[in-house]
Amino acid sequence: MKMNNYTNQFINGEWTQGSSEKTIKNINPFSGETINEFRSADEGDLDKAYLAAEKAQKEWADTLPQKKQEIMDNVAKALLERKDEIIDLLVHESGSTKVKAEVEWAATLRIVKEAGTFPYRMEGKILPSNIPGKENRVYRTAKGVIGVIGPWNFPLHLAMRSVAPALATGNTVVIKPASEAPITSGFLIGELFENAGAPKGTVNVVAGRGSEIGDAFIEHRVPKLISFTGSTEVGRHIGELAGKHLKDTALELGGNNVMLVLADADLEKAAESAAFGKFLHQGQICMALNRIIVVESVHDEFVELFKQKVGQLQAGDPSDPKTAVGPLINSDQIERIQSDLEDSLKAGAEKVAGGDVNGNVMEPVILTHVTNDMPIAKNEIFGPVAPILKAKDEAHAIELANGSPYGLSGSVFTKDLHRGVTVAKQIETGMIHVNDQSVNDEAHVAFGGEKDSGLGRFGGEWALDKFTTVKWIGVQEKDRSYPFFS
Repeated sequence: MKMNNYTNQFINGEWTQGSSEKTIKNINPFSGETINEFRSADEGDLDKAYLAAEKAQKEWADTLPQKKQEIMDNVAKALLERKDEIIDLLVHESGSTKVKAEVEWAATLRIVKEAGTFPYRMEGKILPSNIPGKENRVYRTAKGVIGVIGPWNFPLHLAMRSVAPALATGNTVVIKPASEAPITSGFLIGELFENAGAPKGTVNVVAGRGSEIGDAFIEHRVPKLISFTGSTEVGRHIGELAGKHLKDTALELGGNNVMLVLADADLEKAAESAAFGKFLHQGQICMALNRIIVVESVHDEFVELFKQKVGQLQAGDPSDPKTAVGPLINSDQIERIQSDLEDSLKAGAEKVAGGDVNGNVMEPVILTHVTNDMPIAKNEIFGPVAPILKAKDEAHAIELANGSPYGLSGSVFTKDLHRGVTVAKQIETGMIHVNDQSVNDEAHVAFGGEKDSGLGRFGGEWALDKFTTVKWIGVQEKDRSYPFFS
C-alpha cells in the first residue's frame, strides 16, 4: 500500500516537508498501528499555500471550461481505477467498514462528476432596466481562494464535496485535512488533482495542528470563503472568526436527527431503515439517526423488531466484509459516549440491548424510556447508541422532534405519503425523508441544515451558487439625461 508515502505537504505543486517541529501521527483506529507520521505544517507553510493559490487563481478562472471539465473527468477516471486502493485507505484510516467505504467512494465519484458540469453552468443574466437605453448584465464569477477544512468521518467525500465544485467554478483551494484522516481528507485529493493535470497552486494541502494553524487558516487575508464540516462547537468558532473578517462560510455542522415512526408505519421496514441510518459507520455521521421517536400504539412492537434487526449486525474488524459496525475513531469518543450513556441510565433510560466495548469497537446499544433532556438524546451521539423515545401521538412526536437546537436531517415513516410530507414540512430541519432513513446525500440536490446544524447548502446548483459570486454591470447604450442638467 502507498499509505506510508504521504508524509509531505503539497504546496504550489511540490511535495515538501512541513516546517513545524511537531509531528502528526496517523493511527489505524481498529489495530492501533501507525499508518504514517509526518512533520506538521506551520503558519509559514500555510502562508505559502494561500499565496500560491492566490497567484494561480486568476489564470485558472480564465481557463477554458473544456479544460476544467477534462481535469474533473481525469479525477473521476482515477477514482474508478483506484477504487480498491481508496476503499482500503478508508478502512484503515477512518475505521470504515467495507460497506461504508463503498458508499463513500461512490458519493465522491458522483460529486466529481456533478462538478464536471459546472464549468458550462456559469450562467449570467441580462435584465431590463427602468432607465432608457440601458441594459443590466449580471455576470457569475469565481469567489477566489477557498479554504477547505476536511473532516475525519467521511474524509474523502466531505472534503471533495467542497474541493471539486470550488475548482470547477474557477476557484483555487487550500485544504487543511483532519489530523485523524490526513490522507483521505487531504493528501490523496492533492495527488488526484496533481495527476489529473491541475496547474500548480490550484490545489494545496497543509496538514497542521489546530493549535498551530487553525485560527490562521480562517483569518489569513487570502481566502474568500471557509468551508467546514464538523462539530457545531468548532463551527461557531470558525463562523465568529470569519465574520470578524467579513469572509463567507459554508458550515455543515452537528445533527440530532430524528426518525418519526407513526401509527400506520410499516414497522418491519422502519426497523430495518433505522438500523442502517443509526449504525452505518458506527453512527459517526452528521446525518445519522440520533433519536427514534415512536408513537405509543406501535412502540413495543417496533422495539422488538428493531432489536431483531440490530442483533444481526456484526461488530469488529472493519476489513471483514461481514462487519457492519467497526471502531470509533479513537478512545476519547468511547469515553465521551460511555459518560453520556451512564448519565442517561441514571436518569431513567433502560438498556435493552448491547454495549460491550473491545478496544475502540463498541457494540450497538438500544435504549428505551429516553426523554429529550437526557444527555444521550440532547447531545449529538456520534456513536452506536440508539435512543428510542415514546410519543403519545403524531402531534407529540413532532413536538419531540423539534425539541432540539439542531436541524440537519430526519425521517418519517407512514404508509400515507401525503401525511408523511405534511409531517415532514413541520420538522425544523434542512433535509428529511419519507419512508427512508436520514443518511442521504445526492450530488445534485441541496444539502445542508437549519438552526445549530449549519449555514449554506452543498450540492448541484446550490453548491454552484455558494462557490461563486455575481457582478452587476450596467451598460448605458444611449446617452442618459440627468436631472442636474435638464
